[in-house]
Amino acid sequence: MAIIDAIKAKAKTNIKTIALPETEDERTYHAAAQVLKEGTAKIILIGNTDEVKAKSAELKLDLSACKIVDPANFEKLDEYVATLTELRKAKGMTEEKARELLTTDRLTFGVMMLKMKDADGMVAGACHSTADTIRPSLQILKTAPGTELVSAFFLMDVPNCEYGKDGIFIYADSGLCQDPNPEELAAIANSSAKSFKQLVDAEPVIALLSHSTKGSAKHAIVDKVIEATEIAKKKYPDLKLDGELQADAAIVPAIGASKAKGSDVAGHANVLIFPNLDCGNIAYKLTQRLAKAEAYGPILQGIAAPVNDLSRGCSAEDIAGVVAITAVQSMG
Repeated sequence: MAIIDAIKAKAKTNIKTIALPETEDERTYHAAAQVLKEGTAKIILIGNTDEVKAKSAELKLDLSACKIVDPANFEKLDEYVATLTELRKAKGMTEEKARELLTTDRLTFGVMMLKMKDADGMVAGACHSTADTIRPSLQILKTAPGTELVSAFFLMDVPNCEYGKDGIFIYADSGLCQDPNPEELAAIANSSAKSFKQLVDAEPVIALLSHSTKGSAKHAIVDKVIEATEIAKKKYPDLKLDGELQADAAIVPAIGASKAKGSDVAGHANVLIFPNLDCGNIAYKLTQRLAKAEAYGPILQGIAAPVNDLSRGCSAEDIAGVVAITAVQSMG
């Protein structure tokens, strides 16, 4: 079974409500229809009611099971305005500014739905930048308790692959943190381990990657990974984690046994932590194209409620997959 099918099956066990704010994009409608058909979540479409209904009819999609929320006519708008004003007053937010923002910016409104417990998660980014998607989440929701920073990963499903967990990996950070310091790398490793356990339902085996294995090369970027490994082992002693490891030493048992003798991670890793965003982003794209892997993400981790970004080149099917992932994340 493909990992996304397993995630969808898990989503069906505890139906969550996911907000889709990008009702200006027809992919949102096709994704909503697919989610309803698969039964993986309840859907809230944020937008003008007449326009959403007209677009649904134009696309010949029955979305009557979706809830349409029009920010301008929402019965709890005053409550949202008051809450947003209070949350952001130190940054100069007034009731007038809050009302304008909530009625004109659907992503901010969607994030407020999570804050006010009117939705369990949000998926956006098909026609917005990552910055526009994440900004209101960090401003309004903040980070989850016990989480040092927000990071992003790709869930990789590599066909006909004997490595990782039956070809399943998490690559992190491959979408957000450009040059994490050692403390941040350790935190990314911890968050990614939790995400792997939650989504894959298997033990995470974490490798902090480098162009060096156990001192085979000397460089400042190697030192960063070594320090991150030491920090992670001290802060998260229950994790099966090791570094610094080259990629082949991390995932190929024979090479891991040769290059990192005594390591219970080398050769068995399924969570790969990259030293910077260049490495992580390049690696996931190469894996996706050359190995014909399914790549789901960037999936955000560490926000107080699940908000996920989409590639602007995503398909409706991609959106439906991320909705299922978001629903599972919201299960806690």
